[in-house]
Amino acid sequence: MTRTWLITGVGSGFGRRLTEQLLARGDRVAGTVRRPDAVADLREVHGGTFSVHVLDLTDTDRIRGVVDEAAARWGRLDVVVSNAGYGLFGAAEELTDAQVTHQLDTNLLGSVQLVRAALPHLRAAGGGRVLQLSSSAGQAAWPGSSLYNATKWGVEGFCEALAAEVAPFGIGVTIVEPGGARTDFGHGGLRFAEPLAAYDVSPAAAVRAFRDGGPPGVVGDPGRMAAAMIASVDQSPAPLRLVLGSDAWTAITGSLEARLADVRRQRDTAPATDG
Repeated sequence: MTRTWLITGVGSGFGRRLTEQLLARGDRVAGTVRRPDAVADLREVHGGTFSVHVLDLTDTDRIRGVVDEAAARWGRLDVVVSNAGYGLFGAAEELTDAQVTHQLDTNLLGSVQLVRAALPHLRAAGGGRVLQLSSSAGQAAWPGSSLYNATKWGVEGFCEALAAEVAPFGIGVTIVEPGGARTDFGHGGLRFAEPLAAYDVSPAAAVRAFRDGGPPGVVGDPGRMAAAMIASVDQSPAPLRLVLGSDAWTAITGSLEARLADVRRQRDTAPATDG
């Protein structure tokens, strides 16, 4: 079945891998980029099935127009992949107000507005899929990534509620939770706070080592991860979460078990506030 996909951030990382695989198999892709030259090669080869739309997710006023433009270009949208985003690292106190705002605007508000803009088109098509790129950081939190965690936890809450809201329309929602992957995320998708000496002794300081290319020992194969995302669209019902990578599984299950244990310890004290 030939599908039309809208994917944000196709210039690199998972967005690029998804686009390459989809175009190779004959699907249509409307891809957003901040720099059109980043996908000039794909456009040259696949001009008949690949449209390029310039978009920065912080420009929320433009998001709906770009989504409408993509839908008009291909006549419908079947799958929307909210992929664009980046990682901001550093202790919460080390970050500037501008950094905090930009991280929230890009990863959280941009993702929310993209999905909101796409829903009328998916309903008009009689159904479809939304794939929201999260991370193992959407379930597990680490010192030095508080704002990145905030955006991923936020978008996961949004999508979990959204899935129930749009199920009657035949729209499935999948939250993608990859672990580390050997993409260029570590070279262009990471931004850092200016270190404060006071945090040299904090666990948050560990993320400073990622400045030279991301964490070591990354096991995830980005091509396989992209293929798994594509395959998930054929699953019915849509999986609410798609965990990719042994490191992601370990981090997420460890976090969930610790949180559940903490809550269970309060089983007897929680009812004390009942009226």
